Amino acid sequence: MLKGRLGLEVARVPHADRHGLLWLSHGNLFVRDGTVCFKCAGWEDLPRGVYDIPFQMVSAFLLGPGTTVSHDVLRLCARHGTGICAVGEDGVRLYTFPPLAADSSAIAREQMRRWSNPSQRILVARKMYAWRLGEVLPHEDLNVLRGIEGARLREAYARLAEAYGLQWHGRRYDRSQPGSADAANQAINHVVTAVEACAAIACGVTGAIPQLGFVHEDSGISFILDLADLFRTDVTLPVAFTAVQESEKKPTEPLERIARRLIAKTARRLELIPKMIDRIKELFPCP
Repeated sequence: MLKGRLGLEVARVPHADRHGLLWLSHGNLFVRDGTVCFKCAGWEDLPRGVYDIPFQMVSAFLLGPGTTVSHDVLRLCARHGTGICAVGEDGVRLYTFPPLAADSSAIAREQMRRWSNPSQRILVARKMYAWRLGEVLPHEDLNVLRGIEGARLREAYARLAEAYGLQWHGRRYDRSQPGSADAANQAINHVVTAVEACAAIACGVTGAIPQLGFVHEDSGISFILDLADLFRTDVTLPVAFTAVQESEKKPTEPLERIARRLIAKTARRLELIPKMIDRIKELFPCP
Protein backbone atom coordinates (compact mmCIF):
# COMPACT_ATOMS: atom_id res chain seq x y z
CA MET A 1 0.00 0.00 0.00
CA LEU A 2 1.21 3.45 -0.90
CA LYS A 3 1.12 6.63 1.15
CA GLY A 4 -0.44 9.85 -0.10
CA ARG A 5 -3.12 10.83 -2.57
CA LEU A 6 -2.52 9.36 -6.02
CA GLY A 7 -4.65 11.66 -8.16
CA LEU A 8 -6.49 8.73 -9.79
CA GLU A 9 -10.04 9.96 -9.15
CA VAL A 10 -11.15 9.68 -12.79
CA ALA A 11 -8.71 7.02 -14.00
CA ARG A 12 -9.86 3.63 -15.30
CA VAL A 13 -7.26 0.92 -14.69
CA PRO A 14 -7.96 -2.41 -16.47
CA HIS A 15 -8.10 -5.39 -14.13
CA ALA A 16 -5.26 -7.00 -16.08
CA ASP A 17 -3.00 -4.21 -14.79
CA ARG A 18 -4.17 -4.40 -11.19
CA HIS A 19 -2.49 -6.03 -8.21
CA GLY A 20 -5.14 -8.55 -7.24
CA LEU A 21 -6.77 -8.84 -3.83
CA LEU A 22 -6.31 -6.84 -0.63
CA TRP A 23 -7.24 -8.50 2.67
CA LEU A 24 -8.38 -6.11 5.42
CA SER A 25 -9.65 -6.78 8.92
CA HIS A 26 -10.31 -5.04 12.24
CA GLY A 27 -10.67 -1.49 10.98
CA ASN A 28 -12.63 1.16 9.13
CA LEU A 29 -12.52 1.69 5.37
CA PHE A 30 -13.41 5.28 4.49
CA VAL A 31 -12.69 8.09 2.00
CA ARG A 32 -10.55 11.12 2.81
CA ASP A 33 -9.85 13.81 0.19
CA GLY A 34 -10.81 11.44 -2.62
CA THR A 35 -8.51 8.69 -1.39
CA VAL A 36 -9.68 5.40 0.12
CA CYS A 37 -8.12 4.96 3.56
CA PHE A 38 -8.08 2.12 6.05
CA LYS A 39 -7.83 2.84 9.77
CA CYS A 40 -6.64 -0.41 11.28
CA ALA A 41 -6.82 -1.34 14.94
CA GLY A 42 -3.97 -3.77 14.33
CA TRP A 43 -4.03 -7.50 13.66
CA GLU A 44 -1.68 -10.32 12.72
CA ASP A 45 -0.95 -9.15 9.16
CA LEU A 46 -1.26 -5.37 9.50
CA PRO A 47 0.04 -3.08 12.27
CA ARG A 48 -2.13 -0.41 13.85
CA GLY A 49 -2.33 2.77 11.77
CA VAL A 50 -4.02 4.65 8.93
CA TYR A 51 -3.19 3.57 5.39
CA ASP A 52 -3.94 5.27 2.07
CA ILE A 53 -4.93 2.70 -0.56
CA PRO A 54 -4.61 3.04 -4.35
CA PHE A 55 -8.00 1.36 -4.73
CA GLN A 56 -8.03 1.66 -8.52
CA MET A 57 -5.00 -0.64 -8.60
CA VAL A 58 -6.83 -3.32 -6.57
CA SER A 59 -9.19 -5.87 -8.11
CA ALA A 60 -11.13 -6.48 -4.88
CA PHE A 61 -11.13 -5.79 -1.15
CA LEU A 62 -11.72 -8.82 1.08
CA LEU A 63 -13.17 -7.42 4.30
CA GLY A 64 -12.91 -9.65 7.34
CA PRO A 65 -14.60 -9.47 10.77
CA GLY A 66 -14.46 -6.20 12.67
CA THR A 67 -14.46 -4.11 9.50
CA THR A 68 -16.80 -1.26 8.59
CA VAL A 69 -17.07 0.48 5.23
CA SER A 70 -18.48 3.92 4.39
CA HIS A 71 -20.98 4.79 1.67
CA ASP A 72 -18.30 6.84 -0.12
CA VAL A 73 -16.11 3.76 -0.41
CA LEU A 74 -18.96 1.78 -1.94
CA ARG A 75 -19.62 4.61 -4.40
CA LEU A 76 -16.01 4.98 -5.51
CA CYS A 77 -15.39 1.24 -5.78
CA ALA A 78 -18.56 0.74 -7.82
CA ARG A 79 -17.54 3.58 -10.14
CA HIS A 80 -14.10 2.15 -10.77
CA GLY A 81 -14.99 -1.56 -10.80
CA THR A 82 -13.23 -2.49 -7.56
CA GLY A 83 -14.99 -5.40 -5.87
CA ILE A 84 -15.83 -5.54 -2.16
CA CYS A 85 -16.28 -8.97 -0.57
CA ALA A 86 -17.43 -9.68 2.97
CA VAL A 87 -15.48 -12.72 4.16
CA GLY A 88 -15.18 -14.71 7.37
CA GLU A 89 -12.22 -14.78 9.73
CA ASP A 90 -9.03 -15.58 7.82
CA GLY A 91 -11.03 -15.26 4.60
CA VAL A 92 -12.42 -18.80 4.70
CA ARG A 93 -16.09 -17.86 4.28
CA LEU A 94 -17.63 -15.71 1.58
CA TYR A 95 -20.76 -13.94 2.80
CA THR A 96 -21.43 -11.55 -0.05
CA PHE A 97 -19.87 -10.22 -3.23
CA PRO A 98 -22.08 -7.56 -4.84
CA PRO A 99 -22.21 -8.03 -8.62
CA LEU A 100 -20.26 -5.35 -10.44
CA ALA A 101 -19.87 -4.62 -14.12
CA ALA A 102 -16.47 -6.00 -15.08
CA ASP A 103 -14.04 -4.36 -17.50
CA SER A 104 -15.05 -6.91 -20.10
CA SER A 105 -17.62 -9.65 -20.57
CA ALA A 106 -15.11 -11.73 -22.54
CA ILE A 107 -14.70 -14.52 -19.97
CA ALA A 108 -18.45 -14.81 -19.33
CA ARG A 109 -19.17 -14.89 -23.08
CA GLU A 110 -16.49 -17.52 -23.69
CA GLN A 111 -17.79 -19.60 -20.81
CA MET A 112 -21.31 -19.38 -22.20
CA ARG A 113 -20.12 -20.27 -25.70
CA ARG A 114 -18.37 -23.41 -24.49
CA TRP A 115 -21.11 -24.39 -22.06
CA SER A 116 -23.86 -24.13 -24.68
CA ASN A 117 -21.99 -26.26 -27.25
CA PRO A 118 -22.13 -29.98 -26.26
CA SER A 119 -18.80 -30.86 -27.89
CA GLN A 120 -17.04 -27.85 -26.33
CA ARG A 121 -18.68 -28.53 -23.00
CA ILE A 122 -17.28 -32.05 -22.75
CA LEU A 123 -13.85 -30.77 -23.82
CA VAL A 124 -13.82 -28.36 -20.88
CA ALA A 125 -14.93 -31.15 -18.52
CA ARG A 126 -12.18 -33.43 -19.86
CA LYS A 127 -9.60 -30.68 -19.36
CA MET A 128 -10.62 -30.25 -15.74
CA TYR A 129 -10.49 -34.01 -15.19
CA ALA A 130 -7.04 -34.08 -16.80
CA TRP A 131 -5.84 -31.46 -14.31
CA ARG A 132 -7.28 -33.47 -11.43
CA LEU A 133 -6.18 -36.94 -12.52
CA GLY A 134 -2.89 -36.11 -14.21
CA GLU A 135 -3.86 -37.62 -17.56
CA VAL A 136 -6.20 -36.96 -20.46
CA LEU A 137 -8.99 -39.51 -20.45
CA PRO A 138 -10.21 -40.65 -23.89
CA HIS A 139 -13.84 -40.92 -22.85
CA GLU A 140 -16.39 -38.37 -24.05
CA ASP A 141 -19.32 -39.43 -21.87
CA LEU A 142 -19.63 -37.27 -18.75
CA ASN A 143 -21.10 -40.09 -16.67
CA VAL A 144 -18.14 -42.32 -17.52
CA LEU A 145 -15.75 -39.53 -16.56
CA ARG A 146 -17.58 -39.05 -13.27
CA GLY A 147 -17.34 -42.75 -12.52
CA ILE A 148 -13.60 -42.84 -13.19
CA GLU A 149 -13.06 -39.72 -11.11
CA GLY A 150 -15.11 -41.14 -8.25
CA ALA A 151 -13.06 -44.34 -8.14
CA ARG A 152 -9.78 -42.40 -8.27
CA LEU A 153 -10.97 -40.05 -5.54
CA ARG A 154 -11.90 -42.91 -3.22
CA GLU A 155 -8.38 -44.28 -3.70
CA ALA A 156 -6.92 -40.85 -2.96
CA TYR A 157 -8.95 -40.53 0.25
CA ALA A 158 -7.71 -43.90 1.50
CA ARG A 159 -4.10 -43.32 0.40
CA LEU A 160 -3.81 -39.89 1.99
CA ALA A 161 -5.54 -41.00 5.20
CA GLU A 162 -3.01 -43.82 5.53
CA ALA A 163 -0.14 -41.40 4.85
CA TYR A 164 -1.39 -39.16 7.67
CA GLY A 165 -1.91 -42.11 10.01
CA LEU A 166 -5.70 -41.76 10.18
CA GLN A 167 -8.47 -44.32 10.24
CA TRP A 168 -10.61 -43.96 7.11
CA HIS A 169 -14.02 -45.54 6.69
CA GLY A 170 -15.16 -43.69 3.59
CA ARG A 171 -16.59 -40.29 2.76
CA ARG A 172 -19.74 -39.88 4.85
CA TYR A 173 -21.73 -36.72 5.44
CA ASP A 174 -25.26 -36.33 6.76
CA ARG A 175 -26.38 -32.75 6.03
CA SER A 176 -29.04 -32.96 8.72
CA GLN A 177 -26.47 -34.03 11.34
CA PRO A 178 -23.07 -32.66 10.29
CA GLY A 179 -21.61 -33.22 13.75
CA SER A 180 -22.25 -36.94 13.60
CA ALA A 181 -19.42 -37.56 11.12
CA ASP A 182 -16.00 -38.71 12.26
CA ALA A 183 -13.19 -36.18 12.69
CA ALA A 184 -11.71 -36.73 9.23
CA ASN A 185 -15.03 -36.15 7.47
CA GLN A 186 -15.82 -33.11 9.61
CA ALA A 187 -12.43 -31.60 8.80
CA ILE A 188 -12.99 -32.19 5.09
CA ASN A 189 -16.35 -30.42 5.32
CA HIS A 190 -14.79 -27.37 6.99
CA VAL A 191 -11.95 -27.14 4.48
CA VAL A 192 -14.24 -27.71 1.49
CA THR A 193 -16.35 -24.75 2.59
CA ALA A 194 -13.25 -22.55 2.70
CA VAL A 195 -11.95 -23.69 -0.69
CA GLU A 196 -15.37 -23.07 -2.23
CA ALA A 197 -15.25 -19.54 -0.79
CA CYS A 198 -11.92 -19.01 -2.56
CA ALA A 199 -13.45 -20.30 -5.80
CA ALA A 200 -16.42 -17.94 -5.40
CA ILE A 201 -14.05 -15.00 -5.03
CA ALA A 202 -12.12 -16.08 -8.14
CA CYS A 203 -15.37 -16.28 -10.11
CA GLY A 204 -16.47 -12.88 -8.88
CA VAL A 205 -13.16 -11.21 -9.74
CA THR A 206 -13.01 -12.65 -13.26
CA GLY A 207 -16.69 -12.26 -14.08
CA ALA A 208 -17.19 -16.00 -14.64
CA ILE A 209 -20.75 -17.31 -14.32
CA PRO A 210 -21.14 -19.45 -11.16
CA GLN A 211 -24.26 -21.27 -12.36
CA LEU A 212 -22.73 -22.68 -15.56
CA GLY A 213 -20.76 -25.74 -14.45
CA PHE A 214 -19.20 -28.33 -16.70
CA VAL A 215 -19.03 -31.27 -14.28
CA HIS A 216 -21.60 -30.13 -11.71
CA GLU A 217 -24.94 -29.17 -13.20
CA ASP A 218 -27.86 -28.66 -10.80
CA SER A 219 -26.40 -26.34 -8.17
CA GLY A 220 -26.63 -22.56 -8.43
CA ILE A 221 -22.86 -22.53 -7.81
CA SER A 222 -21.99 -25.38 -10.19
CA PHE A 223 -18.89 -23.75 -11.69
CA ILE A 224 -17.66 -22.78 -8.22
CA LEU A 225 -17.89 -26.46 -7.27
CA ASP A 226 -16.05 -27.43 -10.46
CA LEU A 227 -13.26 -24.99 -9.64
CA ALA A 228 -12.96 -26.01 -5.98
CA ASP A 229 -12.73 -29.70 -6.94
CA LEU A 230 -9.59 -29.01 -8.98
CA PHE A 231 -7.76 -28.63 -5.66
CA ARG A 232 -9.38 -31.52 -3.77
CA THR A 233 -6.37 -33.86 -3.55
CA ASP A 234 -3.61 -31.23 -3.58
CA VAL A 235 -5.07 -28.80 -1.03
CA THR A 236 -8.35 -29.85 0.59
CA LEU A 237 -7.48 -33.35 1.78
CA PRO A 238 -3.92 -32.65 3.00
CA VAL A 239 -5.13 -29.62 4.98
CA ALA A 240 -8.11 -31.52 6.42
CA PHE A 241 -6.04 -34.51 7.51
CA THR A 242 -3.37 -32.23 8.99
CA ALA A 243 -6.12 -30.52 10.98
CA VAL A 244 -7.20 -33.87 12.40
CA GLN A 245 -3.61 -34.59 13.44
CA GLU A 246 -3.33 -31.22 15.19
CA SER A 247 -6.74 -31.67 16.80
CA GLU A 248 -5.54 -34.87 18.45
CA LYS A 249 -2.71 -32.86 20.02
CA LYS A 250 -5.06 -30.04 21.08
CA PRO A 251 -8.23 -31.79 22.31
CA THR A 252 -9.63 -28.62 23.91
CA GLU A 253 -9.53 -26.59 20.68
CA PRO A 254 -12.46 -26.99 18.24
CA LEU A 255 -11.60 -28.91 15.08
CA GLU A 256 -13.34 -26.29 12.94
CA ARG A 257 -11.06 -23.53 14.24
CA ILE A 258 -7.94 -25.60 13.61
CA ALA A 259 -9.10 -26.50 10.08
CA ARG A 260 -10.07 -22.91 9.30
CA ARG A 261 -6.72 -21.50 10.37
CA LEU A 262 -4.79 -24.15 8.48
CA ILE A 263 -6.64 -23.61 5.21
CA ALA A 264 -6.33 -19.83 5.57
CA LYS A 265 -2.55 -20.06 5.96
CA THR A 266 -2.30 -22.60 3.15
CA ALA A 267 -4.46 -20.54 0.77
CA ARG A 268 -2.27 -17.50 1.29
CA ARG A 269 1.00 -19.43 1.08
CA LEU A 270 -0.03 -21.20 -2.12
CA GLU A 271 -1.78 -18.10 -3.53
CA LEU A 272 -4.82 -20.29 -4.04
CA ILE A 273 -7.19 -17.62 -5.35
CA PRO A 274 -4.71 -16.33 -7.98
CA LYS A 275 -4.19 -19.95 -9.08
CA MET A 276 -7.94 -20.36 -9.45
CA ILE A 277 -8.11 -17.16 -11.47
CA ASP A 278 -5.37 -18.53 -13.75
CA ARG A 279 -7.34 -21.77 -14.21
CA ILE A 280 -10.43 -19.82 -15.22
CA LYS A 281 -8.42 -17.90 -17.79
CA GLU A 282 -6.96 -21.16 -19.12
CA LEU A 283 -10.43 -22.68 -19.48
CA PHE A 284 -11.88 -19.62 -21.19
CA PRO A 285 -9.01 -17.93 -23.07
CA CYS A 286 -9.87 -14.54 -24.48
CA PRO A 287 -7.94 -12.50 -27.04
